Amino acid sequence: MRFDPAQGLLICDHCGNTAKVTGTSGPWGGGIKELDFRKALANLLPLQEIEETRVSTCPNCGAQVEFNPDVHATDCPFCATPVVADTGTHRQIKPRGVLPFELDEPKAKQAMTDWLGGLWFAPNGLTDYARKGRRMQGIYVPYWTYDADTKSAYRGERGTIYYETRTVMRDGKPTTQQVQQIRWHPVSGRVARFFDDVLVLAATSLPKRFTDALQPWDLTRLEPYRPEFLAGFRAEGYTLDLDTGFAEARALMDQQIARDVKFDIGGDRQRIHSVDTDVSAVTFKHVLLPVWLAAYKYRGQSYRFVVNGQTGRVQGERPWSTWKIALAVVLGVIVAAGVGYVIAMNQ
Repeated sequence: MRFDPAQGLLICDHCGNTAKVTGTSGPWGGGIKELDFRKALANLLPLQEIEETRVSTCPNCGAQVEFNPDVHATDCPFCATPVVADTGTHRQIKPRGVLPFELDEPKAKQAMTDWLGGLWFAPNGLTDYARKGRRMQGIYVPYWTYDADTKSAYRGERGTIYYETRTVMRDGKPTTQQVQQIRWHPVSGRVARFFDDVLVLAATSLPKRFTDALQPWDLTRLEPYRPEFLAGFRAEGYTLDLDTGFAEARALMDQQIARDVKFDIGGDRQRIHSVDTDVSAVTFKHVLLPVWLAAYKYRGQSYRFVVNGQTGRVQGERPWSTWKIALAVVLGVIVAAGVGYVIAMNQ
């Protein structure tokens, strides 16, 4: 049986029988337990939080692609490169949550072709090729989410704008003008913020500019991990370790803390000289988020497109049509020449 996003049920392609995914809160949205970050770094997580999966590394893009036991060769869903299954296993932290697909493949493909059709200077042939081409592949992409309690002490300056009247010479005559000035005052203080579900991509097979642009995700609809949700789909293993992912999460937290500090300083302008942040109660989850993928080779060029399996938001390589660009340039020259001719005649 496979999970059908349109019905939210498991369905058999042979007889049409359906079944509910067992143990879910349905419709989606269930409480998911966080794991202790420090224990995970010290390899002290309970054994039930660890799993072994059969994966293979794509020789082209480096994706860790999971294989079913009866599959020995396939194409990489990220770059369309042929991949042969390894005989070994991959030991990893088990997913705690999964965001089930809400868009089925026809709707995802329609979203992609609509996006391509709306791009100026995109080749018409690529849009037609994508519309008539092979099916998109649904894959669950790994992410880390981090929670943390932060308390920050800062030092900086608050700027207050005022104006001075100055006399200047203009065209040989004295005139007055208002000149903006800033008066700075030293300040210090403390801010605190609890961060919930700071999201970090845990794989490197897709360009980060694509996956970041797929946000936002409604993580309130995460379900406790059930393998039934993966039936009929692929899953990518994480390649970004937990500690490295937290470093990226800390950078995102620091950006928000800096905004909090500036708000706390107040005034018209703010300067931050130092921020000392204490981070505690760090927890995490390994979650799987749904993405529809398409990888096409068109006229010797590879193109990849990704669709958010929850919202239908599309990102991908920007295709360009050289003849459309050349035509636009020629038309631009003609229009400019026409405008110049009209101006010259009027003069």
